[in-house]
Amino acid sequence: MKFIEYPDRELMMIGLADRLSSELENTLLTQPRATFCVPGGTTPGPAFDSLSASHIDWSRVNILPTDERWVAEDQPHSNTRLLKERLLVNRAEKAYYQRIRAETETPEEALEAMNADVRLVLPITVLLLGMGNDYHIASIFADGDNLDAALASDAPPLVAMRSPSAPKTRVTLTAPVLQGALHTHILITGPEKRETLERARNLSPREAPVKLVWNDATVHWAE
Repeated sequence: MKFIEYPDRELMMIGLADRLSSELENTLLTQPRATFCVPGGTTPGPAFDSLSASHIDWSRVNILPTDERWVAEDQPHSNTRLLKERLLVNRAEKAYYQRIRAETETPEEALEAMNADVRLVLPITVLLLGMGNDYHIASIFADGDNLDAALASDAPPLVAMRSPSAPKTRVTLTAPVLQGALHTHILITGPEKRETLERARNLSPREAPVKLVWNDATVHWAE
């Protein structure tokens, strides 16, 4: 793991956006398309604001969420809603957005079709993750009901996930997909998240899912 500490959050967001933009641009020099995998939530919003205005050929970029709550896209907790507001705007409006949500009552009813669609945009070129204070990344929770399925080396791209610590049913990318990313970044802020990251150092991926990408990740942190 590489750890980058920034003087403040504003500089971190600028630096992160520049790094992500550069990695996408460099990929597009030699590849016809790139897949940019991103979390929802409000933390990466400022980086997305900068990134969405960058001069990338967004028409050749696939944007894939790391996970999604099984709620309607107009609901406040929808990652798709947040991404449409902060990333899929300006120049980035031209990107292709690969949803991982369907109009079914449960994710299990749609998983087969969604997995087929997600396979078309893999592997991930640039992966941006957050991390919870319980060590989760995407919606891979240590107490999740489908943890074994998500960690399996032959896991499909997506599994459904329910966790006592998460209020909504989720669908999440699985360990093999996340570990297959060419470039991996983790964005965290504040002393509590830094302490959580340090505690994860001596835990297993089953105890601390962030360890799944530990060796290959660049962590971006500011107070």
